[in-house]
Amino acid sequence: MSATAEQERRAAPDGGGRVRRRRSGRRTPVWQWVLRYLLLLAVLALTVGPFLWQLSTSLKGAGEDIYRYPPSLVPHEATLDNYAGVAKIIPVWDFALNSLKVAVANVLTNCLGAALAGYALARMRFRGRKAALVVFLMAMLVPVESIMIAQFVTMRELQLNNTLIGVLLPACIGAMNVLLMRNAFAALPYEVEEAAFVDGANAWQRFLRIALPSVKGTLAVVAIFAFMGAWDDFLWPLIVLSDQSKFTLTIGLNFLHGTFANNQRLVAAGTVIAVLPLIVLFACLQRFFFRGVGEGAVKG
Repeated sequence: MSATAEQERRAAPDGGGRVRRRRSGRRTPVWQWVLRYLLLLAVLALTVGPFLWQLSTSLKGAGEDIYRYPPSLVPHEATLDNYAGVAKIIPVWDFALNSLKVAVANVLTNCLGAALAGYALARMRFRGRKAALVVFLMAMLVPVESIMIAQFVTMRELQLNNTLIGVLLPACIGAMNVLLMRNAFAALPYEVEEAAFVDGANAWQRFLRIALPSVKGTLAVVAIFAFMGAWDDFLWPLIVLSDQSKFTLTIGLNFLHGTFANNQRLVAAGTVIAVLPLIVLFACLQRFFFRGVGEGAVKG
């Protein structure tokens, strides 16, 4: 068989209509695969290891030494008494409810506000659009700590200090979330929106029926970031809140650690209670999260 015939045979389509191509390149050496997996295991240990240690400590009873060497990750006699002990010492469920109210409201305001602002910056033509985009970029460069005094004075003048609304307002729409939504909307093809415009769809209809359903992944990213930012926030609630009945979970757990610094089992149980909602949220939205901002395609 000639060389030309051999090339034609390799380039001929197979039964599925796809062109068969000869694999090129050398096989990856075994030591590179081993090195990659060792690095992945090291990163996994650094990221997941502390949480597993806290979970193990929270399940250990009073008779088990948590400082033993070598350390034991699996409790010998697992118990939930530490979680009940946290609830007896501080009103942890009331604090968690306050944090949940702020976090859910923060998710709603960020998803709605960032989607509207991102759509306007990406799809609409108006005077000052580039200047508005620069303002959002500059807002990301300003440290939060440098404007907290001004924020507190503003909340006090509005008589919103020592309220959950005062905790919510400064972060109700994040500049990063607006830019994420703007990039997601900008990746959508203009032809589909132009076709809807020709059919008589107004701006709200194009936004709700065409653009918004196509960026669910980015919307999930914004929701997760907004929830995590509100749930984990400590400094701003500590500044603006003074009534213990309105404390968020992060502030309440700080008092638990200060009062019972020697009982690390209770501190670990409180930490697991604080982290559990974040894990549940990510588990529910992970399939949208990994689609991310690269989902500009429109289904046909």
